Amino acid sequence: MLNFYLPVLIAALSTTLYHVAQKSVPTNLNPILSLIVNYATALLLSFVLLLFYPKESSIASLKQLNWASYAVGLSIVGIEFSFLIAYRVGWRISIASAVSNVLTALILVAVGLVFFREHLSGRNALGLVLCLAGLLLVVQP
Repeated sequence: MLNFYLPVLIAALSTTLYHVAQKSVPTNLNPILSLIVNYATALLLSFVLLLFYPKESSIASLKQLNWASYAVGLSIVGIEFSFLIAYRVGWRISIASAVSNVLTALILVAVGLVFFREHLSGRNALGLVLCLAGLLLVVQP
């Protein structure tokens, strides 16, 4: 059971740290320099984590890389840069992530239906309507 919930717990804690740290970046710091330090830190940690995987699997994995790994890198820069700027222009930490995540969920529903042939139950559809209603309530001044 722990193996099932642990990754989501780590993701939630990491995302929380991410938003607190992004909100705490000095406003006069060049945002691109901030991104460079972010990725240098992430690269270093990734190399450390790589030591815990067998070398053979790492070398074999290089041959399996495709567009998706590069797209994730592109999206990470977009996410980090956009939140950094959002916080600088006045978005509250308590709202920015919620709005972004609900919008992302709604977009991913369409992506799942169209490109991955997923299906929604009535309960799922109702949940999406509630998400949309919540989004509308949250962004109202």
